[in-house]
Amino acid sequence: MTPQAKPEHVYLIDGSSFIFRAYFANMRNPMSRADGTPVGAVYGFCSMLMKLLGDTDADHVAVVFDTARKTFRNDIYGEYKAHRPPPPDDLIPQFALVREAVKAFNVASVEMEGYEADDLIATYAKQASAMGAQVTIVSIDKDLMQLVDDNISMMDTMKNRIITHDEVVEKFGVGPDRVVDVQALAGDSSDNVPGVAGIGPKTAAQLINEYGDLETLLERAGEIKQTKRRERLIEQAEMARISKQLVTLCQDVPVEQKLADFATRQIDADKLIAFFEEQSFKSLIPRIAAKFGVELSMDEDGQTQERASGEVALPNMASLSPKETAYELVQDEATLSRWVEGARLCGTVAVDTETDSLNAMSANLVGVSLSYEVGKACYIPLRHKSGQAAQTSLFGDDEGDASTPQQVPFDRAVELLKSLLEDEAVLKVGQNIKYDMLVLSNPDNGGINVTPIDDTMVLSYINEGAMHGHGMDELSELHLGLKPIAFKDVCGTGKNQITFDLVELDKALDYAAEDADITLRLHKIFKPQLAAQKNVTLYETMERPLIPVLTMMEQNGIRVDVQELRGVSEEFAGRMAQLEIKIHELAGRAFNIGSPKQLGEVLFDDLELPGGKKGKTGAYQTGVGVLEKLVDAGHELPAKVLQWRQLSKLKSTYADALIAQVNAKTGRVHTSFQQAVTSTGRLSSSDPNLQNIPIRTEEGRRIRHAFIADEGKILMAADYSQIELRLLAHVAKIDTLKDAFQNGVDIHALTASQVFGVPVEGMDPMVRRNAKAINFGIIYGQSQYGLAKQLGIGNEEAKEYIQAYFEQYPGIRKFMDDAKEEAREYGYVTTFLGRKCFVPGINDKNGARRAYGERAAINAPIQGGAADIIKRAMIRLPGALHDAGLSAKILLQVHDELVLEVTPQEQEKTAEVLRSVMESAVDLDVPLVVDIGTGHNWEEAH
Repeated sequence: MTPQAKPEHVYLIDGSSFIFRAYFANMRNPMSRADGTPVGAVYGFCSMLMKLLGDTDADHVAVVFDTARKTFRNDIYGEYKAHRPPPPDDLIPQFALVREAVKAFNVASVEMEGYEADDLIATYAKQASAMGAQVTIVSIDKDLMQLVDDNISMMDTMKNRIITHDEVVEKFGVGPDRVVDVQALAGDSSDNVPGVAGIGPKTAAQLINEYGDLETLLERAGEIKQTKRRERLIEQAEMARISKQLVTLCQDVPVEQKLADFATRQIDADKLIAFFEEQSFKSLIPRIAAKFGVELSMDEDGQTQERASGEVALPNMASLSPKETAYELVQDEATLSRWVEGARLCGTVAVDTETDSLNAMSANLVGVSLSYEVGKACYIPLRHKSGQAAQTSLFGDDEGDASTPQQVPFDRAVELLKSLLEDEAVLKVGQNIKYDMLVLSNPDNGGINVTPIDDTMVLSYINEGAMHGHGMDELSELHLGLKPIAFKDVCGTGKNQITFDLVELDKALDYAAEDADITLRLHKIFKPQLAAQKNVTLYETMERPLIPVLTMMEQNGIRVDVQELRGVSEEFAGRMAQLEIKIHELAGRAFNIGSPKQLGEVLFDDLELPGGKKGKTGAYQTGVGVLEKLVDAGHELPAKVLQWRQLSKLKSTYADALIAQVNAKTGRVHTSFQQAVTSTGRLSSSDPNLQNIPIRTEEGRRIRHAFIADEGKILMAADYSQIELRLLAHVAKIDTLKDAFQNGVDIHALTASQVFGVPVEGMDPMVRRNAKAINFGIIYGQSQYGLAKQLGIGNEEAKEYIQAYFEQYPGIRKFMDDAKEEAREYGYVTTFLGRKCFVPGINDKNGARRAYGERAAINAPIQGGAADIIKRAMIRLPGALHDAGLSAKILLQVHDELVLEVTPQEQEKTAEVLRSVMESAVDLDVPLVVDIGTGHNWEEAH
C-alpha cells in the first residue's frame, strides 16, 4: 500500500514492554554473541516481533520506545519514578541492539524526548481511531488500559488474549474512562505515584463507582463515614489531583512522524539475515523462510549455501515448516508394515515412545511413533485402553477389555518394529533417545536393542552447550517457531492426570506423532551444523558412542542395603533431634528450624546478630553464605543450624529417598545420567543424584556404605589421581610440574617447597596443606579472599601466596589470562579435545557476574578436559572387558571415578584392564594415574 493510504488496522507495539519481557523470559538461559555481548533480550525481542508480524493483518505497524527517564511528569512531581532501580547491567547494551533489530525488520519506530512511550501510543491511537481505524496496542501495561474503547484494544502476546472493555473492568473494577481516577487514588509504587495513603485499588474502585469521578469524590469527601478515609481524602486531595495528572496519558503530543509513516513495508531478507548473523542468531535465520516465504539459495544437497561470513550451512527451512501435517493412526498390521518398509527405504527414521511412567526402568510401553518425512508421522498404539475399560477392570469385570481400542497385537507389532529398530542400515533418531532405548530394551516391552542412533538433544548440546536448555519443547520453539502440544493438555494435571494408556487415540495421535515429526525436523537442522561448527569428531567419537554405554549403566543399576539405610535414617533423625534441642536452647525459644523466615527472626530480631538483610519477600536471608559468615564470626547457633541442615538433606535425599527408589523387579537403584546439562561437558545424575553425596564427611561415608555389591560380588572403584592438576600441567606446559608427575613426586609438597622456599624433607604438614589449597584453588579461579577464608589467614597473606605461586609458575598465569581472553573474544573456551564450553557473563558490566565468568573460563578447559578423558575411558571399557572375557559390570560414574561390580575371581584381571583403559584414554605430557580399591560396599572400595 502507499504511505498515503488510509489505515484500517494499526499495531502500536510498546517497545519497552517487549524488551523487558524478552529479557526476563531469557534470564535462565543467558545468551551472548561471539564477542561476549549479551543478546538474550534481543533474541527474545526478535522472536516475539517475528511471530507478531507473521500473524497480524495490520497495515500500519510501529514500535514505540521510551527515551530518557525524565519527562514532563517530573516537572509536575519531582519524585515521579525516582525509586525505580536502573535496568540490569547486561540489559543496557541491548537497548541499542533492539532498535537496530526494528530497523532490520523494516518496521517503523518512534520515540520523543520529554514524553514516555505511553504518551506517544496514546496520541497515535487516538489519531488512528478518529480516522475510523482499528487499533491494537501490543502491551500489558495497565496505564494504557485507559485508552481502550470501541476502536482501541490491547493485546497480551504472552497469554495470547485481547484486552477490551470487559477485561479492563475485571482489572480495575471500573471502565476505561475511569481508570485514571482509580489510579489517582490508589497510586502506583512502581512509578512512585503517591495516591492517597491507605486506599488500595479495590477501595478506590468502590469510591469511584459510588461518586462517579475523582473530582466529585474529593468535593464530597466530608460525607464519607469512615473517619480515617474521610480525613485522608480531605488532607491529601491535592496529592490525588497531582497523581491523576501523572497517570493521565497525553493524547496530543506534537509528534513529528506521521501515522502514514507506519505503513507496513516489505522485509529486506538480506538485511535481516545479516543482522541475525551479526548477533549469532543462527536459529532465527531459517525461520525467515517459514514465516515470510523467503527463498534461501540451495546447493545440490538441499542445503542453503554457506554465506561469505562462513556461517552455518542451513537446511531448506521452507521444507521443514509445511503448512499442513499428515499424521496417521496405525491400528492394523498392513499399515504398520507399510510404515516399517517406508522407513527402511528412507534410511533415517525419527522414533519416540509413549509410556505410563517417566521412570524408564519401570515404564510400560504404551505406543511408538515414527516419522521419516517432514510433516508426516504415525502413531502405533500398543497397550491403550479406554477410560471405561480401566474403570471396569478396577471392579474385576472380565468384560472390561471389550472397550479396548483396536490395536496391532502386541507381539506382532514388536516383531515388525524390532526388524526396523535393530536394522543396522537404518539410522534411528530420537530426542533423548537413551530413554527410548531403555524402555524398548526391557523384555516386557519387546526387548528391542535400538541401533544405530542419533540424538537431537545431544546434537543441540554439542553445538550450543549450556547457552539454553535442550528439551524438545524449547528446541522446537527456538529453532522451528513451533510450540508443541503440552503433555498436560493430553493427560491433565494433578489429581485428574491420567496415564498415557488411557488417552483417547485421536488425542494420542496428535501428541505422539508431532513429537516424532519435530524430532526429525530438528535432526535436519542440527546434524549439518556439526561440520560447520567443527564438532563432528567430538560427537562421532565421544558423545554419540557414550549413549549406549550410559544406557547399559542405567540398566545395570546398583544394589542398596535397605536395612542399612533405615538405620542411617534413624541415626540422622536422632542427631537432628539433639541438635534441635541445642538450637532451641541457644535461641531461647522453640521455632521451626526448617523455616527460613522463623530462623531469620531468631538470628536477627531475637539474638540481634549482625548482617541481617531482608529479601523481596520481607523475610531475612538465611542461605549458606549468610550462616557461614556468622559461624566465622564465632556464633554457635548458625553452626548448629548448618549441621542440622546437612543431616536433614542427607536423610531426606538419600537415607529415606533411596529406599523408595529401589526398583521392585531388579532390587537395585537406577540413577539417570544427564548428558546435556552442564557447561563443561561433565555428566550429572538424577533420581537419585549421586554427584552430591559428600565424600569428606562421616555422614557422606555412611550413605556410601549402603551402596553394596550383589551376592557373591564385590565393588571396584577406580579414581583418576589429581587428573585436573595433571591436565593443567599439560595444557599450561609447566615443565616443573610435568617432571614432578613423570617422576611420581608429591606435587603438593613440591609446590610448597618451591613457593614457600622450604625443603620437602621434614615439611610441616600445614605448609603442604596450604600448597594443596592453592593448587586446587587455582584450577577454580579462586580469589585471594576465597583462599584466605579457606586457610583461615588474612587477605594480604593470601595475596602474597598467590603472587608467589604465579612467580614460580608463570605458565599458569599465562594459561589463565589466555582462557579469559578466549572467552571474551568468542564467548566460549575449548578443552584440549575441542569441546566448546560457553561462558556467559564474561563481558558483563556487573563486576560480580564478570568475575564469576572469568573463574568459569579458567576452570572450564580443565574440568571439561577431565570430563572428556573419563568419557573416552567409559566408551572403550565395555569392549575391553568383553575382549578379556570378563563379566564385570560398569555401574556408576561420579566425576573422576568409575564404579564396577566384579566377581572376586576376576578381581585382579578386571583391575588390570580397568587401569589400562583409564590410564591410556588420552596421550598427555604427564602420566594418568588411577587409584583402584575394592570392597563389599562403595565406601570400602575407596
